[in-house]
Amino acid sequence: MSALKPILFVDRDGTLIQEPADFQIDSYAKLRFVRGVIPAMLKLRDAGYEFVMVTNQDGLGTDSFPRWSFDGPHELMMQVFESQGIVFRDVLIDTSFPAENLPTRKPGIGLALPLLKDRGIDWERSAMVGDRETDNGFAANLGIRAFQLRTKEFGGEWDWSGIAHVLAERPRTASVQRNTKETRIQVRVDLDRAAEPQVATGLGFFDHMLEQLGKHGGFALELSCQGDLHIDEHHTIEDSALALGQALREALGDKRGIGRYGFEPRAGQGDDVAAPIAHEFVLPMDETLARAALDFSGRPYFVFGGGFAREKVGDFPTELLPHFFRSLCETAGLNLNLNVEGDNDHHKIEACFKVVARALRQAIARQGRELPSTKGVL
Repeated sequence: MSALKPILFVDRDGTLIQEPADFQIDSYAKLRFVRGVIPAMLKLRDAGYEFVMVTNQDGLGTDSFPRWSFDGPHELMMQVFESQGIVFRDVLIDTSFPAENLPTRKPGIGLALPLLKDRGIDWERSAMVGDRETDNGFAANLGIRAFQLRTKEFGGEWDWSGIAHVLAERPRTASVQRNTKETRIQVRVDLDRAAEPQVATGLGFFDHMLEQLGKHGGFALELSCQGDLHIDEHHTIEDSALALGQALREALGDKRGIGRYGFEPRAGQGDDVAAPIAHEFVLPMDETLARAALDFSGRPYFVFGGGFAREKVGDFPTELLPHFFRSLCETAGLNLNLNVEGDNDHHKIEACFKVVARALRQAIARQGRELPSTKGVL
């Protein structure tokens, strides 16, 4: 039996091509493609999506909008898409006026009813992309996900690149909110998207360290914390670690396909130079050397080797470095061995965050679909 195929329903004006001020694309001069639409649709095509265009064209075929003025720009648009490898399975056009309130007009799904009989469609993965609330209503009536493009006229929060990322890559994301009497924390991670970290905890040096985790870990990280800094830094740092660990664990899901371990293979000795030996990630920073090896085993355990001469680096208490990583391990279900040596405490703390980030990058990377455990669960 062949695999089910998801469908991406797409609006036309304002979604595939830019919508002019008079809302009618009735000349070649008005034909402009929406930024990023072709690369995104190619990515979705390669992920197995089929495309169905569904559009309201008010009064098409009447004196106010003659068919000949529509056909030329429309056919050119279709030719451009086809020349780039994008083919539409169906083009569904409703020509009624809003006042008629026909079931074939979005948000009505009358034109799409024949598709409901197709047992080869993966409705769980199917989605609708449009620029208006009527497109969102169409999606709701079909029971599929809606993406509203960001436009000046109608709002929306998505661009084509983001839509392709979500649908084609099915990213591992998680949002965590942790509120206590001591801290209010929000964390969001996307393990399959690199982005500049967005961190704000009220502790400048700690912000910089958390940014290292996202940047060198290769994942998108947003973390904000309002903590009781009028008391001290402890709760802000500890609770941020707990929330971040929970977000990592939730984003990984059942952990199928991940590398699981974070360590740097080292070539074997002697004649068997091709054989990797499990070792640690080793990261130098001037006179400092940090080592890390980790395992998303589901069993929290933390081992730390190192010490500090200073009580604080910036506004970060050095005693809280091992406590941060121990707290991270507790909620992430992470086994981490971390060692650092050197003379400069700033370098030592930063090297610890960077080397753990590099180990995380390897451990969370997708390497297939198998569960990396003989136990059958992680």
